[in-house]
Amino acid sequence: MLEFINAGGWIMWPLILCSVLAMAIIIERLWFLRKKSIVPKNLVPQIWKWVKSNKLDKQKIAILRNHSLLGQILAAGLVNKNHNRAMMKISIEEASGQVVHSLEKYLNTLGTIAEIAPLLGLLGTVTGMIRMFAAIGEVGLGDPLVLSGGLSEALITTAAGLSVAIPAFIFYRYFRAVVDELVMSIEQEAVKMLDILYENSEK
Repeated sequence: MLEFINAGGWIMWPLILCSVLAMAIIIERLWFLRKKSIVPKNLVPQIWKWVKSNKLDKQKIAILRNHSLLGQILAAGLVNKNHNRAMMKISIEEASGQVVHSLEKYLNTLGTIAEIAPLLGLLGTVTGMIRMFAAIGEVGLGDPLVLSGGLSEALITTAAGLSVAIPAFIFYRYFRAVVDELVMSIEQEAVKMLDILYENSEK
């Protein structure tokens, strides 16, 4: 492996750094973006039970806020449950902005890695070709070993750049889709809570 890295030249080190960072982000996001922990089932029905039994107090709202990201959003609305629906909706939207930011955390970095890794590989290709042509200028075409060093550097860095970029881009698109789905589920649950609370209050 070390020989492979040395053959690729200095450009291999930033590519290795990109690969390690991308892998860390992918593992962290796979763990964090689990639907059951972000949008747990039966949270809105539980809130409705608290409302019907007059148990929805500050302590319950605090528990809800620490329960999950959905709970954090619903708790923001419930703090203003004694106000009108518009006030609750504004509070929910403000909390949603913070939650979306946490859902999208590190995704821009992963997308950037997917974009710059091929460019780093291309840079390695250029430096390898420069090295090869410099060797031709010094020793001519008579020594294939001298030429193979530059060509090897060019090909290895290109392959390494694509090897980092392709999985990074795939997971970037996957996580974007997951975030969009989670945001939609959160919005549906928030609307469901508002409908239940205010339909009941109007009866």
